[in-house]
Amino acid sequence: MTTAPLSEAKPAGELALQTLAMPRDTNANGDIFGGWLVSQMDLAAGIASKKVARGRSATVAIKNVNFLSPVKVGSTVSCFTEVASIGRTSVQINVEVWTSIFSIDDGPKKVADGLFVFVALDDDGKPRPIPQ
Repeated sequence: MTTAPLSEAKPAGELALQTLAMPRDTNANGDIFGGWLVSQMDLAAGIASKKVARGRSATVAIKNVNFLSPVKVGSTVSCFTEVASIGRTSVQINVEVWTSIFSIDDGPKKVADGLFVFVALDDDGKPRPIPQ
């Protein structure tokens, strides 16, 4: 997690995915549903994984997802990814989610983070070594 004061905090990694939180994605409280947010994080981590694996990969685990703050409808949701480690056939990707609402001038806010584990797959769906 970022330890700098909020005004100085910056996302770790590179922007992998950006979308808009829409009313159809809300939970019973009117905030964005956590499952929707995890799916966006998984998509972003998948993009990063395919770069590392240089091809097909699949999610095999999602670890330590932390929801830090509710996401409001209308927020721009930005997922940043950073490779945590690369094994023989797997890669671990840290994902941070930051939001901003352009009608409110309070700057980007970190709302979630997590660790996603992917395995590189061959054409038959079997694990394959990640190119060095």
